[in-house]
Amino acid sequence: MTIMRCEMDGKLAIITMTNQAKRNVLSEAMIDGIIAGLEQASQAKARVVILRAEPGCKVWSAGHDVSELPAAHRDPLGWSDPLRVVIRAIEEFPAPVIALIEGGVWGGACEMALACDIVVATPDSTFALTPAKLGIPYNVSGLLTFMNVTGIHMVREMAFTARPISAQRAQALGIVNHVRGAEEITYYCTMLARDIEKLAPLAIAVMKEEMRVLASAHSITPRMFERVQGLRRKVYDSQDYQEGVRAFKEKRQPNFTGE
Repeated sequence: MTIMRCEMDGKLAIITMTNQAKRNVLSEAMIDGIIAGLEQASQAKARVVILRAEPGCKVWSAGHDVSELPAAHRDPLGWSDPLRVVIRAIEEFPAPVIALIEGGVWGGACEMALACDIVVATPDSTFALTPAKLGIPYNVSGLLTFMNVTGIHMVREMAFTARPISAQRAQALGIVNHVRGAEEITYYCTMLARDIEKLAPLAIAVMKEEMRVLASAHSITPRMFERVQGLRRKVYDSQDYQEGVRAFKEKRQPNFTGE
């Protein structure tokens, strides 16, 4: 079964997640497909990429495939985790990537969407940062993705409550660029891409890289990093982490004990 496709329309590449039966979970296969789509777009010298789900979907992506998370005693969001790999691929892609959002965006998929250069959503779209539901300690670079698009108080609320926020609120907070109805969002994103296509691709590529470098220019000492990694290790070695993953698979509420 094909779970994604990449199509070229002139200098526009459209990468579509098509695994609606599994809510477009970011499985290793899905992420490999997205990365392959970006590589195809790069070879075709695409000047813009649209990353989307199929029109009319209820869930843009449910985030991590929980069945692929390590049971315990290994960082679920390490450097080589598929989510981290695709985030870097989007950020380092030399042309703008537009996230066309319909439906709910959960967990790691929320970060993937916000790692895109421009975010356009339908009015019924929602965004939720959900690792605390699973007992997963989000990593530093992942949280930085959120902090680079909105204020820290909002990131705290999203991370600590796991409550979804609406597209309208996300737009007011600067997380979403534009909100458009489902009947016009494809046309709107395509026209936005056409405007970008007409401009100088080398200049845009350099400005995108400059902004990526500036956004990551946060100093942290080796001691601070080691402390954070030590704190995270305690979480993914904990009973709560195992309980969160187990409860999700068993489709029940987790019973976290703080141990």
